[in-house]
Amino acid sequence: MKLTGLALIFATCVISAAAQDTLVLLDNLAIRETHSIFFKSLQERGYKLTYKLADDASLVLSKYGEYLYKNLIIFAPSVEEFGGDLSVEKITEFIDDGGNVLVGGSSVSGDALRELASECGFEMDEEGASVIDHLNYDVSDTGDHTTIVASPSNLIKSKIIIGSDVTAPLLYRGTGLLADRENSLVLQVLTADSTAYSYVPENSIKEYPHAVGRGTLLIAALQARNNARVVFSGSLYFFSDEAFTSGVQNAQGGKSYKQSGNQKVVESLSKWVFGEVGRIRVASVDHHKEGETTPPQSYTITDPVVYTISIEELDHGVWKAFQADDVQLEFVRIDPFVRTTLKKVANGKYVAKFKIPDVYGVYQFKVDYDRVGYTHLYSTTQVSVRPLTHTQYERFIPSAYPYYVSSFSMMLGVFLFSFVFLHYKEEPLKSKGDDKKTQ
Repeated sequence: MKLTGLALIFATCVISAAAQDTLVLLDNLAIRETHSIFFKSLQERGYKLTYKLADDASLVLSKYGEYLYKNLIIFAPSVEEFGGDLSVEKITEFIDDGGNVLVGGSSVSGDALRELASECGFEMDEEGASVIDHLNYDVSDTGDHTTIVASPSNLIKSKIIIGSDVTAPLLYRGTGLLADRENSLVLQVLTADSTAYSYVPENSIKEYPHAVGRGTLLIAALQARNNARVVFSGSLYFFSDEAFTSGVQNAQGGKSYKQSGNQKVVESLSKWVFGEVGRIRVASVDHHKEGETTPPQSYTITDPVVYTISIEELDHGVWKAFQADDVQLEFVRIDPFVRTTLKKVANGKYVAKFKIPDVYGVYQFKVDYDRVGYTHLYSTTQVSVRPLTHTQYERFIPSAYPYYVSSFSMMLGVFLFSFVFLHYKEEPLKSKGDDKKTQ
């Protein structure tokens, strides 16, 4: 028994360690030094980083049908083609199988990143284009105004993704992105100001820019239907030590900050994309008739039912009770017959009480919880609902009282008619001859 327990503990540790394995693809090894703060923060959180050049001939994501890494970081903007067994198709397959990807691009991004962005629902501007803002740029930029200052108000309104304590502006230097606003899977993490546009700084503007104003995405994210996560930044500089430690001030005036908000945003963003936060799951589901404790083989119409679901959230590697006030339950037979908000009780449990509809059939208890920043929670439990048996109907239905009265009145009428008919005697008619005899 002791050996079995030790084996389980060892297996759990191995699985946990494998979940933290991360492949980092670089343009050159100098990026390890220029982005050391970011990489160090990952290592302090338990990630095992494997550094490779993006065109390394020995690159491989999986062996014998098993992935060697859970996460992938691509800080290689200029790569034209990945090396080894790696390709855009392999990375897309990696995402489809639940892998997480963080990409940092730049104004010189190659075809490989453009193709990958297209596969994820984003579109990068042409090569050489940068986001330019002549009104919101840093005082250190005395050239083309491509080191722009992004306000924290331009961040997505989700504490799970970007944290809640970002007050300093953000420094950004890179290209612009576009995304389909109707794509519900794409998240606009950071947008440019209305005065920004994406274009090649050295060229005079002769045609409408690729991205203009708040339609210019600086950082975009994707949470796939399998809950895999992708973050795509048009700026590798955004993750650099220089951006983390530099002061920031808008050249057009305003408050001066000793340090930009990049580091706080990147830390929260990396926690989200690698699944450290925003992950929820169903721990247990229970349903039964009110006053009972076990689920029946089938319900009867109009039965009072109690539904209970336990939801957990991953917090610093530990599954804890999830707290929310907007979890809803639907009782569905093709269309929802009942939709109600679950009431929160202790230990992450949510309860709903309602009466089964007066329509029999096959139903589902369905909880479909989809909120920005959280993994998609979907739980269904199928049950049967049968009609009442003949012994379960009421003996006398109040709505049928008029028919009862009419029936009994008809019976009484027939009885009276029969009584009168049987006991009524007519006197015999007298003839004229009888009258004469009487005289």
